[in-house]
Amino acid sequence: MVTTANGLLRAGAVEEVRERGCTVVTGAGHAIAVFAHGEGFAAVDNRCPHMGFPLDRGTVSGGILTCHWHHARFDLSSGGTFDPFADDVRGFPVSVADGAVWVNPNPQEEDPLQRWSKRLEDGMEHNIRLVTAKSVLGLSSAGADYRAPLTIAARFGTTYSAQGWGQALSMMTCSANMLEYLYPQDRALALYQGIRHVAAECAGRPPRFMVDPLPTGETRPEVFKQWLRSFIEVRDDEGAERCLRTAIELGVSQREIADMVFAAATDRIYLDAGHVVDFCNKAFELLDHIGWEHAGQVLTSLVHGMASARRSEELNSWRNPIDLSSMVWDARNALPALWDEGADRRGEWDDEGALVGTILEDDPAATLDAMKDAIRGGASAEQMGAAVAYSAFLRMARFHTSNEFGDWDTVHNTLTAANALHQALIRAPSVELLRAVFDTAISVYLDRFLNMPAQRIPEPNGAAGRADELGQRILDAMNSQQQVEQSAKLVSDYAASADEPDSILGVLAHAMLREDSTFHHFQIVDAALKQYQARKGSDAARHALIGMARFLAAHYPTPRAVNQTFNIAVRLQRGDEIFREG
Repeated sequence: MVTTANGLLRAGAVEEVRERGCTVVTGAGHAIAVFAHGEGFAAVDNRCPHMGFPLDRGTVSGGILTCHWHHARFDLSSGGTFDPFADDVRGFPVSVADGAVWVNPNPQEEDPLQRWSKRLEDGMEHNIRLVTAKSVLGLSSAGADYRAPLTIAARFGTTYSAQGWGQALSMMTCSANMLEYLYPQDRALALYQGIRHVAAECAGRPPRFMVDPLPTGETRPEVFKQWLRSFIEVRDDEGAERCLRTAIELGVSQREIADMVFAAATDRIYLDAGHVVDFCNKAFELLDHIGWEHAGQVLTSLVHGMASARRSEELNSWRNPIDLSSMVWDARNALPALWDEGADRRGEWDDEGALVGTILEDDPAATLDAMKDAIRGGASAEQMGAAVAYSAFLRMARFHTSNEFGDWDTVHNTLTAANALHQALIRAPSVELLRAVFDTAISVYLDRFLNMPAQRIPEPNGAAGRADELGQRILDAMNSQQQVEQSAKLVSDYAASADEPDSILGVLAHAMLREDSTFHHFQIVDAALKQYQARKGSDAARHALIGMARFLAAHYPTPRAVNQTFNIAVRLQRGDEIFREG
């Protein structure tokens, strides 16, 4: 039995503790290793902060305590670690009184929010997954809002990559977007997965140094908009960045900044296969989470990619055997007049089904004409974006597995570009941005051969079912390779017939998070969730989930290595014994 007095734990008589070299005492919820150290004593938590190995089984030399499992080293007197992969081990004050060694098991602790915020920065700087996972969990257990780790990671990702915004920042934004739909136990996992991709993408890259804003008296938003567009047109990323930074610092409204960025992103046809609009949209979505005060850092990270992007009119597929780019330019040039012509009927148009059917056919001229007729007939910018996005999801839902496996990504790229455009048109509708619906619809046309033959979309069986049972059947199906059609059928039944149909969103997101998911998986889940919410209760909403489920089922299961690190962090936080002797 451990002797206590005045809240202190008795480690033993001075000579006994010195003779043993290390004594472990327990109390107040701690196991504490007390070491003879020079002329005195030192005490630390007996669990190595890296992975829980008992430190009393380590060795001390020259005042350095070494853990024998992964060789993490600690300054015995302070508990500070010499190795970034390990946290500092918690130290406990030691005193000597009446010939005995006493340990205070309840010293004042460091503010956990500050501690875990700093550790998250350390984990990202050194790209150490376990430290990142423990930090995300630590912030959550300390009561931090999800925006705390998200903001740290956003600052890091937009600073430590000279290339600017990339796939990882989009993945992290996707993870934040889906938090409200997740099972509670998946929320920290989603943040960890997004953040660890940002750290990995930035590893070894030079930092990005932001330019200063102009010392200018110019304040007109329309001037900055024209400057930005002209700089992007000639691929001058430095001029474009300084222009955008200045507009933001001057306090140009969020709506006008969005209009400026999206206009520059759509002046050319389908920049980088739609990724430019997608990245721009994701940057604004990230700001929705962390706050507009970070706009200067976040939005200027887009500029390099915008200026250097491949322009689709330069590609053979857009020039031959049909000069699609010229057809798109003609439609774009006609758009302002078409928009004005439909002004009196704006909002009256209600023929999405016919337009979607035409887009999915084999005639690009008919597609563009139908789109022009819709705009002339009063279709809104949001309606046009929604129609093109639905067309792209139907391409995925009808993708036949007789195609090359890599072609899943072909239809996926169009789908996520179309969803991004739809979201951008909701955020900042304009005639300039609306031009991109023509580009994206032609990308849907270019994917037409991947629906030849077209896979049949499963109809629901009409029988009501329990959501938990249907959800488990979906997860079981995706636990075996190439259960594409079975997964699609189960998702169709769930979305149409389950007692809690909306809970399918958490099921499908969980299916993604348990795997070694990549950029495309995060993108398609995020896009499908948005399209489902916009069309909830309709067949179109069900079709969006079917398209997403077929893509996931084609790629799963994976080795699931990513979450092993996170699961270790969870067990360490719970106090589980990770180390076990055989």
